[in-house]
Amino acid sequence: MKKLNITLLLTFITALALHAQDRVEPIKWGNMEHWTVRYVKESSLIGGKTKTLYILGPSDTIRTSKNTAYRPMGRTQWGISNAYANVAGIAKGACTTQPEKRGNGTCARLDTRIETVKVIGMINIKVCIAGTLFLGETIEPVRSASDPYGKIDMGIPFTRRPKALQLDLKAKVSDSRKVVKALGTSESIIDGHDEPEVYVYLQKRWEDEDGHIFAKRVGTARVRFDKSIPDWKNGYRIPIHYGDITSRPDFKKYQGLFPDGGQFKARNSKGSMVPITEVGWADEDEQPTHVILMVTAGCYPAFYGTPGNALWVDNIAWVF
Repeated sequence: MKKLNITLLLTFITALALHAQDRVEPIKWGNMEHWTVRYVKESSLIGGKTKTLYILGPSDTIRTSKNTAYRPMGRTQWGISNAYANVAGIAKGACTTQPEKRGNGTCARLDTRIETVKVIGMINIKVCIAGTLFLGETIEPVRSASDPYGKIDMGIPFTRRPKALQLDLKAKVSDSRKVVKALGTSESIIDGHDEPEVYVYLQKRWEDEDGHIFAKRVGTARVRFDKSIPDWKNGYRIPIHYGDITSRPDFKKYQGLFPDGGQFKARNSKGSMVPITEVGWADEDEQPTHVILMVTAGCYPAFYGTPGNALWVDNIAWVF
């Protein structure tokens, strides 16, 4: 028994030593302390309110006499589910991600909500939006509920190989086994369980002469939270596994390659938004060219979700 205790102690000490050697590198703006605040004047036909939208980035306030699309222009690498929409001339603002006080600073709160644009005799759109932060860009103004991923330039150039993603988080997760499917012109309820999730995809991308974007998956980290986490988990780490992970005992189907034709899109060298088609797994020692990082209040595709679910995040960083 004494020998076993000594072995456990040595194992614990070794683990602490290895952890101490890790280098935690904060991702710019990932401490959630700085936000750009903008105001969207909604059309009088839907009430004419002024909607406050937030962007994770430099501390700034954008006020204009006329609603304008936001362009990052190098100010931030973070995209967000908040967006200015103009559907058939009707201006609307959607805000599902916002700063919230945490101690002496702020964190980000991501909510799943229903957003509507309804004008009798003209337009009737209802969508379910999960609060989301990601590396990339939301392309404004949003003109319709069709092709939601066509409005998101997903991922940024990235050539490093972190061992994990680290962040603080807590979550509110409904026990309901029903998910709202609100795609714009229709709404229904389907069986399922919506769960907040965090994921990282490291990719090696290339483009053919016709502008199609292809990729091999270099590294993968993806975790879902099926139950509420009422108290903050500080320094929560999600390991990044390299190469083909399908033979790992902890592999989940949702961690696999994108479906045929690609799920996400990116802007190619010609300026067009095209699908990112993953064609296979890269070798374990492959160098990535891009990273997709997303934290979101729901795990279903765009416009599906469980209203009331929420995810709080703070202090997002790479671990090397």
